[in-house]
This record gives sequence, C-alpha cells and structure tokens, in this order.
Amino acid sequence: MPNYVFHNQSSLGLRGDAILQMDWCVGRILQTLDSLGLTQNTLVIFSSDNGPVVDDGYADGSVEHLGSHAPAGLLRGGKYSKFEGGTRVPFIVRWPGHVQPGTSDALVCQLDFAASFAGLTHQALKQGDFPDSYDVLDALLGNTARGRDYLVEEGYGQAIIQGKWKYIPAAPGPKRDNTVNIDLGNDSVPQLYDLSTDIGETRNLAAEHPEIVKELDTLLKSVQTSPQSRH
Repeated sequence: MPNYVFHNQSSLGLRGDAILQMDWCVGRILQTLDSLGLTQNTLVIFSSDNGPVVDDGYADGSVEHLGSHAPAGLLRGGKYSKFEGGTRVPFIVRWPGHVQPGTSDALVCQLDFAASFAGLTHQALKQGDFPDSYDVLDALLGNTARGRDYLVEEGYGQAIIQGKWKYIPAAPGPKRDNTVNIDLGNDSVPQLYDLSTDIGETRNLAAEHPEIVKELDTLLKSVQTSPQSRH
C-alpha cells in the first residue's frame, strides 16, 4: 500500500503515521501466512531494538504532536538509558498450536535467539559462538516461567537484573540528556530498584539493602571480566 495512504491518519504526526503503517504491514504478513496455510508452522516474534526516543534529530514533528502520549508507558528513561525504558521492549510471540495466549514474566533477551533457535532446529553452536546467548526456548514457548538467571543491560553504561532486583552502579556523567529529554541512569551513588513493585524505578533502595548491592556488583563485575558459559 502506498505510504501516502497513512499520511495524517494518526494524531501523532509522521511518527504516528509510520506506526499505523507498521501495524498494517504486520497484519498483511499474518494474513499471508494464513492464506498460504503456513500459520501453524511459523513462529512469529514481534519486538523492538530499543526503547523509545521522540526527538532524535529527525525533525519530523514528533515532539509537537506527542500530546499526553507516553511512549515508554510507566517505564523510566528511553533509548540511550540504563533505566528500563531503554531496554525493556515490546515482545510478542505467536505460534498457534505451540504457544498458548497469555503473558510471562520470564527474563529473556533478543541475544537468546541464537541459542534458543539452535535448540529448536537441533543445531549445535560452535565453541565461542554467541557466548552471551542462552537457550530460553521453553520460556519463549510459554512452557516455563523461568528464563535467564540474570541479564546485563547496556545503555551507554551497564546495569544488571537478577530476580526482582535491578542494580545500576554509580557512574559519572549527566543524569539526563536534555536534547532528547531522557533520564540516562547516571548517578554518583549506586542504584537498586525492586522491579516487582517499582517498575518505574522511582525508589532507590541501595542504602536499605547494601548486601544485595554488593552481591549484584560482584556478579556484574564478574560478567564484565570473565568469559561466560551457557547454562
């Protein structure tokens, strides 16, 4: 369908129009799978490469048309950020007959596609290939609520999640990038958030749980300095 069909069809300017077009394209892909009789044999994953950024130098009027819309929802930060708004992205898995409708809190990462799809197709990864990729196929298919044990996040600096805890080491630099209006996650003190009760990362609990800060700081440093092996 020509691009101009979607022009001015949203209330969010060119960016909103582009999202409408993306939604239409996804629908056409799924309809094509249906028409070819491939739906039951096709694993479809819909996701994003990073969190949102409204004005990233595109000059497309996104800021002016944003209104009350919050692209990151309840999450803090966005692209370039160590907060969840930078790396926690939409993730939808569709495979009728194999994946039942529902939601999951399993911790997974797009890096895990390599090991997971290797397992799905009975392929063996060579030694040294995708060392940060873990086989979380059962979590992707909804067969278990357990995914990774922990996840290192990268957003112009690193943070780590294990269980309900999110740890961000103290780091220099501005707390906020005013050119894109995004909180970056830099601070002179360590940050610790309980994501099970504070997904917006508003309450720093580092001073209340120094033992968890120490544990996660040690784990993060070990990942940064040592080759990882898959479990």
